[in-house]
Amino acid sequence: MTRVLVIGGDAAGMSAAAALRRRLPDAYEVVVLERDAWTSYSACGIPYWVAGDVAEADDLVARSPEQHRKNGIDLRTGTAAVAIDLEAREVETDAGERLAFDVLIVATGAEPLRPDLPGIDGEGVLGVQSLGDGQAVIDALEQKPKNVVVVGSGYVGLEMAEAFVARGIGTTVVEKAPVPLSIIEPSLGEKVAEAMRGRGIELLTDAAVEGFELDDDGHVRGVVVDGETIPADLVVLGLGVRARSDLAAAAGLPTGVKGGIVTDARQRVAGADRVWAAGDCVETRDRTTDLPIHLPLGTHANKQGMVVADDVAATLLGEPNRLTFPGVVQTAITKFCALEISRTGLGEQQAKDAAFDPVVVSIQTSDRAGYMPEPGEMTVLLVADRQTRRLLGVQVVGSENAGLRVDAAATAITAGMTVDDVVMLDLAYAPPFASVWSPIQVAARAAVKALDS
Repeated sequence: MTRVLVIGGDAAGMSAAAALRRRLPDAYEVVVLERDAWTSYSACGIPYWVAGDVAEADDLVARSPEQHRKNGIDLRTGTAAVAIDLEAREVETDAGERLAFDVLIVATGAEPLRPDLPGIDGEGVLGVQSLGDGQAVIDALEQKPKNVVVVGSGYVGLEMAEAFVARGIGTTVVEKAPVPLSIIEPSLGEKVAEAMRGRGIELLTDAAVEGFELDDDGHVRGVVVDGETIPADLVVLGLGVRARSDLAAAAGLPTGVKGGIVTDARQRVAGADRVWAAGDCVETRDRTTDLPIHLPLGTHANKQGMVVADDVAATLLGEPNRLTFPGVVQTAITKFCALEISRTGLGEQQAKDAAFDPVVVSIQTSDRAGYMPEPGEMTVLLVADRQTRRLLGVQVVGSENAGLRVDAAATAITAGMTVDDVVMLDLAYAPPFASVWSPIQVAARAAVKALDS
């Protein structure tokens, strides 16, 4: 048999494997190695499982290992790849087995950052990346912690802080930046900070974690921040992730931004014969700047898995390739309790770094006609290029139904629209849903005035 070997059984890996199993004849074998017990699950849902909004881990699983095996995939859970031999075209597992491959797909995902700080390996200092990590947090909560410290206030840090607040646990968030959620502009970050403090969170900004104090049993009892110790029965790290690409790098595969494996638009690994990579372990391209970035999100991982399957099948069957992955515009959304936060494209400093001349406007508006009952408020910040008038970025912070407004902006940025184009878009209107001008168009009109003044 011709063997397609996939390392990694979550979004990208199983998306590719499932599509290949449907498309390839039975003479082709599809084997997947997955280090954990779960496959095809939503890591993004872990904070909502911890909060109690999701009942159990299985609710986050889109397709179980048993379902994949029933569909003809040779899925081997609890099996980690430890070495790739490109010359021999073999992968060695942690059980000492050497598996030959004709096609290799690397989909090893990302891993939480764990800085080399005293006590960071102590019991009760947890990351949140896999369902196993989520289960560790759930187990820790059974010990009834009184004080939880979340280190970092990115997406994961913010969502985990909300989860602990929902459970009535005293929560401190430590952030080294001046405001939380530094991927949005500081003026919007202040609104997030206000919401966090309003829910009783002790938010420490401009604060540096120096280490973790452990008790005699090796369990965390405190977090050292700028020379002072904050009591903690449980610590969750929300410091971001890096590509889990050490296996690929050791085999000589090229890596780039944050360790992401370098691929082309068909997800082929540069300089490697019949080797593809996809998901959180790869770098990708920002469509606005044309620069490489690392953006680990399940949405992109699933699409890249589709691209891999299409190109592998085309290669093996001698058929035309149909799909490529065009890159991203950095769209993302989250919330803290009732406050929704979303962004797409470039922020002001990102635009400057990419040699644009940014014009930035910020407007306050409502989510429906002002005469409708209980209108929600939102702030929309827009970034445009002064010379070309091109829309570069949009960020939204506001009440319920504010966040998804960013999707229209993401589409406009992808299409290379100017702010003048955005003003003239035919967007949905009815009093319960928007004012006569969509919030994104209100911001675009403000940008037109700023550019014309």
